[in-house]
Amino acid sequence: MSKEIKGFIVSRLIVLASIILVPTAIFLIYNFAGFNLWYSDDLVLKAIIINILCPIIFSVSWLFFLILFINRFANTLDDFDRTISVVPSRLKFFYGINAVYILCIFIFPLITPVISILSFASMAWRLTTIKKEVWDEDTKISKFTWIMMVLASILPIFCTVSVIPEFFVLTSFLWNRIWLPLLPYLFMISYSLFTALAIGSFVLLFYNSGISEYEQFWSESSKKQRFWNIKILEIILFAFFLFLDLGDFEVINLFYYAGFIFIIIISIVNFIQGKAKVKGFKSHIFGYLIATVFIGSNVLFTTEEFSELLRIWSLLISAILYIFVFFYTFFQNE
Repeated sequence: MSKEIKGFIVSRLIVLASIILVPTAIFLIYNFAGFNLWYSDDLVLKAIIINILCPIIFSVSWLFFLILFINRFANTLDDFDRTISVVPSRLKFFYGINAVYILCIFIFPLITPVISILSFASMAWRLTTIKKEVWDEDTKISKFTWIMMVLASILPIFCTVSVIPEFFVLTSFLWNRIWLPLLPYLFMISYSLFTALAIGSFVLLFYNSGISEYEQFWSESSKKQRFWNIKILEIILFAFFLFLDLGDFEVINLFYYAGFIFIIIISIVNFIQGKAKVKGFKSHIFGYLIATVFIGSNVLFTTEEFSELLRIWSLLISAILYIFVFFYTFFQNE
């Protein structure tokens, strides 16, 4: 069942936001990233191609693609959320942000030209076959349609060739100048949130003697009161832990290890009791695989002996796994 917020379906809101944000992001990147043409130093030509033509072509391509598969994207988000439901929410926060950022740095620039070419070819195909009402398996596409598809692909191919060397410059800038310097602070926020929510979930075990993490079997009479009591406790703990981490107090490591122990206990209780009460309860193998990688990464990250390189590779592996499951879910949807 799709998640809702005040009557609005979350997955639909995310897709709608993407339809607005993706073209906006493309225009901002191409107008403020300082891209250059590798084959010309002419400022007027650069302004026309880099600042106007490329963002229009790529934005229209993504708009067409997102609108064409709007229901499929929304269903994918719902299925993806169920697939990774065994991943504790505090881990989804950090690794979800990391996966989105990795997607924007490495995958988004690479697939945009492909999306653009396919979108324009598809638009040409639809325009030239708009009067065709019935399609059989042996129906042949006319030569005119093929010619129009090729011609429509020329413009996105030209834009791709014009800026593809700049993709690598942008990737390097986003990774080295923005992402890596922000990582320590994101880790602090993630660990503080992780520990606060882990303690809150552990407290709920004494209230419910059931599955507290996913709130599937709460009684309605006590649900709201318990929910707000625990949330207030978690907010206070989060602020306290973040203060200790920013102040570099050594005692924070004890809280982090305690949070990790709590979440292991809670995960075991959720799995055992959930399996006992609901057949097939959150049993998707990808979800448990992600949970294992994420929780294991947290153990590595809280150990100072591990090098920065290992930390980065753990981030990349977790993000790649996250992204792989999303695309796998997308292609499995019909």
